[in-house]
Amino acid sequence: MAKNSSAFQCSECGWQAAKWAGRCPECQQWGTVVEAGTASGIVTRIRPSTVSEDRVARRITDIRTVEVERWSSGISEFDRVLGGGFVPGAAVLLSGEPGVGKSTLLLEVAARAAREGRRVLYVSAEESVGQVRLRAQRTNALTDNLYLAAETDLATVLGQVEAVSPDLLIVDSVQTVASATVDGLAGQPSQVREVASALMRLAKERDLPLVLVGHVTKDGSIAGPRVLEHLVDVVCHFEGDRHTALRFIRALKNRFGPTDEVGCFEMTGDGIAQVSDPSKLFLSRTGSVPGTCITVSMEGKRAIPVEIQALVVKTSAPNPRRVVNGVDASRVAMLLAVLERRCGTTLSDHDVYVSTVGGVRLTEPAADLAIAIAIASAASNWPIPETLAAYGEISLSGEVRPVTAAPHRASEARRLGYRKLLDSAAGSLRTALGMARSAAEPVVAPEF
Repeated sequence: MAKNSSAFQCSECGWQAAKWAGRCPECQQWGTVVEAGTASGIVTRIRPSTVSEDRVARRITDIRTVEVERWSSGISEFDRVLGGGFVPGAAVLLSGEPGVGKSTLLLEVAARAAREGRRVLYVSAEESVGQVRLRAQRTNALTDNLYLAAETDLATVLGQVEAVSPDLLIVDSVQTVASATVDGLAGQPSQVREVASALMRLAKERDLPLVLVGHVTKDGSIAGPRVLEHLVDVVCHFEGDRHTALRFIRALKNRFGPTDEVGCFEMTGDGIAQVSDPSKLFLSRTGSVPGTCITVSMEGKRAIPVEIQALVVKTSAPNPRRVVNGVDASRVAMLLAVLERRCGTTLSDHDVYVSTVGGVRLTEPAADLAIAIAIASAASNWPIPETLAAYGEISLSGEVRPVTAAPHRASEARRLGYRKLLDSAAGSLRTALGMARSAAEPVVAPEF
């Protein structure tokens, strides 16, 4: 018989070792290596159990599907991301940076569900009921069917559910609730796992939609053990720059719907408002202006027109400035090299500034063509017609390559009134610049 020995195991990835380590060498996470207990070293054989008739495996073609009944959250943009609304018994994990508006959004969801006659329990483990009430008063979310509780103990939270019998349960947040039956402070992996598991069991037993708010780490990932994301049915991420009013919510995991939908919101003084048509947020032009070009970006399945602005200024400095906002700096540097080498546009003695309108960030290569056209327009001072839109990836050889969802981009651009579209059909960047310039009107320099 092997001698008993104490072992340590990573609660994040399962890595095991005989000695404790502050950082797991497998998943590179800090503070996740905990004592796994005593290993006896005895290998036992598990005997198979008898399977009852009602649980025996069946052919997949003999299994009948049951239509999932959903009910709306009252916010169509949130329903879009959820796949059509809340599913009874489903657990939704909503994560995001501090101050981005998670609690404001969920308080609005709770208020709208309560106005529809549903009983909602909002458990705040980070704020007092007085603080939540003040925010609800500011955002006009006061209603009789909305119940508030400020609890950090798991048993008390379960008792509140028994007393209220809600139709929707919101816990803000899962990292601040602790169970007395598990060692450790709130937020530790063992505590987060126990709290999430208990709330999940409650949601499944009662067919109760559950929404959990999750913290994020410095790198933007969800805090706590990875098993938290595996336990829940839907994982949503609420993102946005706190310096702008624009907010996006994306589904990273969804067992009841697609994961390529995006909801768009705008933070206002009265709370948060959904934006069904976000095109107005990213367009600012009133006419043909040099250095501006419209592209069509894909946010999930949604095509959004975005205005790109460029400014080119001659400089005598030995190292010209390259300042970007909302676009990838490395791709802009590559496009400047392609413009100078393939199209003859001299930019090595000019400062170049490129920015998007409305605070949106473009990461897909489909914006290459619009960025290049905007820079060339600003350098040569010829305007781009307000009815022109461009999308396409630029290769190092100057070729305009096709992009995904091109028909959908073209349909949305034409719906918004953009009659002239430049895409991969142009063939090369030089040809696309010629087509854009031929459609431009001459600019008359003002007299001083």
